[in-house]
Amino acid sequence: MFVGRERELAGLRSALMVHRLVTVTGVGGVGKSRLVRQVVDLGLVGAPADVCWADLWQLRDEGLLAALVADACSLSDHTPRMPVDVICNWIGDRELLLVLDSCEHLLSACRSLVQVLLERCPRLRIVATSRERFRLDEEFVAVVQPLPCATDAAELFLRRATESGHAPDPGDLNQVTELCDYLDGLPLALELAAGALRNCSIEDLLRRPRHDLSRDEDAIRPLGPRRHDVLRTALGWSHELCTPTERLLWARLSIVHGHFDEAVAVALCSGGPLSAFDVSHALAGLVEKSVVSLRLGRLLLLDTVREFGRLWLAELGELDTMANRHASYFLTQARQADATWTSAEQTGWYRTIKEAHPDLCAALDHLIAHDPDTALELATLTGFYWTCCGHAHTAQLYLSRTLKAGDSQGPVRQRAVWALGLTHLLQGNHATGTHLARQCLAAAHATEDATALLRAAYLQAMSDLLQGNPQPGLDLLEHALRNASAHATDADEPAPQAVMMCRMLRLFALTGLGELKESLESAKVVRSECVAMGEHWIRSYADYQMCVIALREGDSELSLEYARSMLHAKQQIGDTFGIALGLDMLAAAFSANGDGHSAALASGAGQRLWDAVGHPQRGAPDVAPLREAGEDMARQLVGAVTYESYRSEAAHADPGEMLVWAAGGASPL
Repeated sequence: MFVGRERELAGLRSALMVHRLVTVTGVGGVGKSRLVRQVVDLGLVGAPADVCWADLWQLRDEGLLAALVADACSLSDHTPRMPVDVICNWIGDRELLLVLDSCEHLLSACRSLVQVLLERCPRLRIVATSRERFRLDEEFVAVVQPLPCATDAAELFLRRATESGHAPDPGDLNQVTELCDYLDGLPLALELAAGALRNCSIEDLLRRPRHDLSRDEDAIRPLGPRRHDVLRTALGWSHELCTPTERLLWARLSIVHGHFDEAVAVALCSGGPLSAFDVSHALAGLVEKSVVSLRLGRLLLLDTVREFGRLWLAELGELDTMANRHASYFLTQARQADATWTSAEQTGWYRTIKEAHPDLCAALDHLIAHDPDTALELATLTGFYWTCCGHAHTAQLYLSRTLKAGDSQGPVRQRAVWALGLTHLLQGNHATGTHLARQCLAAAHATEDATALLRAAYLQAMSDLLQGNPQPGLDLLEHALRNASAHATDADEPAPQAVMMCRMLRLFALTGLGELKESLESAKVVRSECVAMGEHWIRSYADYQMCVIALREGDSELSLEYARSMLHAKQQIGDTFGIALGLDMLAAAFSANGDGHSAALASGAGQRLWDAVGHPQRGAPDVAPLREAGEDMARQLVGAVTYESYRSEAAHADPGEMLVWAAGGASPL
């Protein structure tokens, strides 16, 4: 809900036309983030595609700041570069607006990052929201003041009260302005007060003490300067007017770092005096009171509201208990994601793991400090998902930290080393990846663990294939698969995930060796099994191999069909690297079909994603000739100048629209 602020909107737009760094400051709850969001939503500073928004409120570790900003820029880096370098190289001389929302708790780290970005990206503009300014020479500070009490503040209050079904009685309207003045026109305080009308009248609120909290001042200083006590007053009102179950739920929900839904709230917060029914009922009450916010179908606590709840959680003596419960819940989620990976639940788990990123990081931080061995398991279970979906640096960071923190030996540690090796290989660090693969092979042979051998074979074979050596990779994979088949009836049956991954990589090795018939037959079997299971990741690479084979054998129509099928599967799990590969295959297929225009568009759309991945165009080395032949054919079909023009248009178009087109929709260009 947005009311007023016309002058501030115009001022912020004008400031961004002159200054490259604008810091929007003001006390907590004054509406800094909403003001910037309105500027972006109204298109006052450019098209939405030219704006990247980083929610820093969900972050507690400044070491992950650059990684979070990279994620906000939709970067899915697969290189060993530092995240700051990734961001700078990707932005380059692009004209882009970067929003850093809620910087105050990471002020020093944000200041350093901003300085580097402004220095290395000449056309970048940055808007930061913070309760404190950065104090940089190039900084323009826009101070957001409370809403005018008699006009905009009153309108916001009445709208929110009406929306929640608790509009003031006509006889109370004369007191609305008095209440707005009492709350200094702070938008968040007004919304909380409007939610409080469920339990009392405006007159009742006005009779309540302004400073409701007899708390230590130092403990609540993060809520804002002492002269602005109204937000604490409104939070105190809301807290006092909550039922006992709502108060307890508010405190327990403060352990959540990101967005959540009712199921998460029930799983985390029920127990003791709160039944599952109590949690659901109390959650509805907190939403109605504006304590819990609803955005795009997801729930969250605003940072000031979360801080308040955190204070009460500590006061209740439940901080450690809830931190343990939080970590246990997300460990269970990761275990379920891993156990059902080769099933129809795969795509849902990719989305869940991606959305839970801040909470998984928080759980890992807690476990590293209190239970390193469990932290190692969680890092291992999330590492593969993160590596595939754009958090390779985060995966590598936590895998390295947990391997150093824990001293346990066994299958979990072996798998952690495997996951770490995978991050290195996918970042192009072949020496380290191969070294770790050999460690995995030695450990697997020593323990005679069939699943460990499959994973180790996969890692070593991937290293061989990426370096153009398919034969040793094929030999290793086939040995591991024969060994797995021999153990298929054992009590300790090899993990289906590891078996399927090795079968998938075997297709690459066969194709690389020119064994196209055997590769095609095997690919069809693998794909058919994946379709039956509802699995997408392995299926997409079976489609990829069949596209490569169709191109080599001159079957242009089939190559187009397989390329689109691969893209569809990769989009289901949000694998940027895989989508870029798919667009390359689509471009080659269009060329083979005599459509140079579409080939140029697919190539341009793919290049934008390769930039986000951080690699030049990749894939098995034997695929490069197909890509190059397709590009040469497309240039001949439409002319070199026209080809580059089409390609450039696609590279600068909206990526989402280009992917809709690639799937068979109308061209946006």
